[in-house]
Amino acid sequence: MSSLTAQHASASRIRFAHGPGFWVIAAAFLTTMAFSTVPTPLYAIYQHRDGFPTYVITVIFASYAVGVMASLYLAGHVSDWLGRKRVALVAVLAEALSAVVFLLWQDVPGLLIARFICGIGIGVLTATATAHLSELRQIARPSEDPSRSALTSSTVNLGGLAFGPLVGGLLAQYVGSPLERPYEIFLVLLLLSALGIALVPETVERWEERPAYRPQRVALPSSAKPLFFASAIGAFAAFAIFGLFTSLAPTFLAGTLHHTSRVLAGVVTFAVFIAGAGSQVVFVRLTRRHQLRLGLVAMSVGLVGVALGGLLPSLGIFVVGGVVAGVGVGLVFRGAVATAASLADPSSRGEVLAALFLIAYAGLAIPVLLIGLGIALLPADVALLVFSALILLLVNAAVLRMLAAHK
Repeated sequence: MSSLTAQHASASRIRFAHGPGFWVIAAAFLTTMAFSTVPTPLYAIYQHRDGFPTYVITVIFASYAVGVMASLYLAGHVSDWLGRKRVALVAVLAEALSAVVFLLWQDVPGLLIARFICGIGIGVLTATATAHLSELRQIARPSEDPSRSALTSSTVNLGGLAFGPLVGGLLAQYVGSPLERPYEIFLVLLLLSALGIALVPETVERWEERPAYRPQRVALPSSAKPLFFASAIGAFAAFAIFGLFTSLAPTFLAGTLHHTSRVLAGVVTFAVFIAGAGSQVVFVRLTRRHQLRLGLVAMSVGLVGVALGGLLPSLGIFVVGGVVAGVGVGLVFRGAVATAASLADPSSRGEVLAALFLIAYAGLAIPVLLIGLGIALLPADVALLVFSALILLLVNAAVLRMLAAHK
């Protein structure tokens, strides 16, 4: 029962048309994703202050991923019948609450709760904003290729994840109160984002008779599910690389590679994510099949470089490997989102995307927890090697399946 037409009864209350509204949602999406990664270079400061072991960082980070998965499973699809704007607004306000918890409760229990709340908001927003951007663009420019909005969505997603660590690292290095100032700045930005969302048109009519609530499921024909799950596994492998660079990369830099700069920690993570966002723009004219092929090669080469950088050890090889892997992640992730979206009809697009992101965000939690456990039992460079090998196997299996479907 969704509609891609403006709701005329409320048109007088809308401040933004669908075209500008598209960019308002994109900006809010970018800000929220950046907030989710701003703690990356700050974990080492918390660890140094409180003296907890490295595996605690993986638990704090995993609490975020668990929040994402829980909200995707329980609420990632509800915008299909509650409306995109309403759900996006609640999600951004949840991020603002997370910022408040970061500011007021800086012990490990507070960090766990703040990251969990942050994950809840991100899980709800990711599928909702992706669908909302697609619909706003379709109304504003009905003759435009739908892949353009998909490109904007995935670029904003990865671009936001890139800028968070960079901003956090710069503030931590050059501005006083490094554990307060980043959250204060983002609290203001998130509240402004919430105001902007409130003024954007709705693209889904609220169902008069709300369907009986049920958790997330994959609403696809049986014949389409194998391709969907191949796409989801590809997204899982891609996000596992992002999980490594948003949780443990600063620890590897400071420990194995002996570089303790907070700015460097933020810049390295920024470079990996911005490579993922940039690759989607640079190679946008390639067919999906060629993008997947290039993405597979880049992820494979990059993972080898990351592992070698840890084994030698070599900062240059580690960083270059991460950037090359990031290029591949961007292309594989975009291919996975586009493939999954193409399998769904408009009335279930939010639900299908939520299911895809649910599996993708599991890639943030499970491999990071395993590598955290590995560091406790094995040398860090060996744990990194095992991680790289496992993700290499996963991404090859998934992308080869997707390539077979795009002949």
